[in-house]
Amino acid sequence: MTDSILDTTPLDPRAQPLIAALTIEYERRYGDYFGEPAGQELLRYPAELFAPPHGAFLLLLRNGETIGGGAFKRYDGQTAELKRVWTRADLRRQGLARRILLELEARASRQGYRRLYLTTGFRQPEAANLYLDSGYAALFDTRLDPEAYGHLPFGKDLREPGQTSALEDLRAAHPGAVAG
Repeated sequence: MTDSILDTTPLDPRAQPLIAALTIEYERRYGDYFGEPAGQELLRYPAELFAPPHGAFLLLLRNGETIGGGAFKRYDGQTAELKRVWTRADLRRQGLARRILLELEARASRQGYRRLYLTTGFRQPEAANLYLDSGYAALFDTRLDPEAYGHLPFGKDLREPGQTSALEDLRAAHPGAVAG
């Protein structure tokens, strides 16, 4: 069994299993909860946003087969926004998403970003737990029902992990987001 990370784009045919599985998962978890088919979210961003020097798109391959992936794009001059962190459903709970997350963090840091920002859906508790367990600060009140937010924002200072003072503007960008 050989795993490798591939830097590529969402247009790469090897990315299609990731995109297809995400579409199915989003549709299953959310349907049209947000006012449109959940799979539409995947079409929201042009592929070039995930290309260097401002972005990245990674696939995790096992023996040449796509088993995971993730991406980031520029959010602002010091912040990259993570998108599409995913692992194949039958291979979850093996640390693959954490590996992808670490790869994305390293690339974002090398590309000059100081912070990472992301949102995940309220019906994805395993993703929220991954981010919390990986040192991301919840930019919302974790005592409230996550459905009250819809999208759950998280942030991480790459230079000083654990510091949250550099994340306050990200917290302020979300109405109703308060210290968690």
